[in-house]
Amino acid sequence: MDQPMKILYAASTDAHLRSFHLPYLAALRDGGCAVTAAAAGDGHGLPEGVGFFPVPFTKRMLSPRNFRGALALSKLLRREGFDEVVTHTSLAAFFTRLAVMLSGRRPRVVNVVHGYLFDRETPLLRRSVLLGAEKLTAGVTDDLLVMNRADEQIARAHRLCRGRCVRIDGMGVPLERFPAVSSAERAAAKRSLGLPEEALTLLCAAEFSSRKNQRTLLRALALLPEDVVLLLPGDGALLPACREEAARLGLGGRVVFPGHVSDVGPWLRAADVCVSAARSEGLPFHVMEAMSCALPCVLSDVKGHEDLLAGAGCGRLYPYGDARALALAVEELRGDPRLRRSMGRRAAEAVRKFDLRTVLPQVLPWFTTAARK
Repeated sequence: MDQPMKILYAASTDAHLRSFHLPYLAALRDGGCAVTAAAAGDGHGLPEGVGFFPVPFTKRMLSPRNFRGALALSKLLRREGFDEVVTHTSLAAFFTRLAVMLSGRRPRVVNVVHGYLFDRETPLLRRSVLLGAEKLTAGVTDDLLVMNRADEQIARAHRLCRGRCVRIDGMGVPLERFPAVSSAERAAAKRSLGLPEEALTLLCAAEFSSRKNQRTLLRALALLPEDVVLLLPGDGALLPACREEAARLGLGGRVVFPGHVSDVGPWLRAADVCVSAARSEGLPFHVMEAMSCALPCVLSDVKGHEDLLAGAGCGRLYPYGDARALALAVEELRGDPRLRRSMGRRAAEAVRKFDLRTVLPQVLPWFTTAARK
């Protein structure tokens, strides 16, 4: 009797696995694979039958914890003899592939790039370190899946894998969970959250980090009329600093910081416009969820964002870090409800290609050697 294919599926945190990968883990298990997920955390909430190996990953790249995690993974690779290793998120992808190098084993490795943390605008030292890490592990990377044109260009220019580099439409979003919102539903959602119905409500649901750059959103809000409010669901290291910035700018009740929310649905239904000031993206889930709800988008003109909006007629791109340009784009939408509605309809249409039901069957075969033969 044939032994099941053994797959190690790695990401930085079990929260990331829960948020984006449960359908893939379940599909691999249901396809007869023996799947072990590896990440920081306790593995709570993963599909039944999927194993879990805790790794002490931490965001500080050069932390000894990450190198200890690589050593632990190298021992696991030697012991278990995985056939496939699938890596996600930049930090976990590097240290897991480093573990492959240390293990002396040679499983097939597929790295899914959720957005390189560097580009041409990144300071030279940081770019050199991050690109150097990708080059170091390119020799054990058989296939590379990227989510936007800029990352594809980087990967091909620097030959960051030994096999194929393929652009995919993200990991897929369950769009059926995010239907278009009517005016009456939006008004009811605003009332339920204690928001003024007549206010133009902006939404950015994301982790508070320097890359997501919520401070630019706050500075833009300070330039906008009093009837514009900003919803910032999410948690992260920079949440306290953003609260202080909002207070310093005198924004008062115009900014809502609900913290981590398990269900972003009520906040999406209350929003009029999706906004983002991120420094870079892969293909951001929170933007695609908003597009599915027929929200127009005002986004920083960076990789990932431009892949979603360029030519789609469903929003505006503004220069990264330019709070005034962001405010002007929001002001245009504030003054033209018909434009908001037409952009929202185009957004809901443009995002359909990223539906999980379409994307999963395209991406899943890359994770199993048998499916590629």
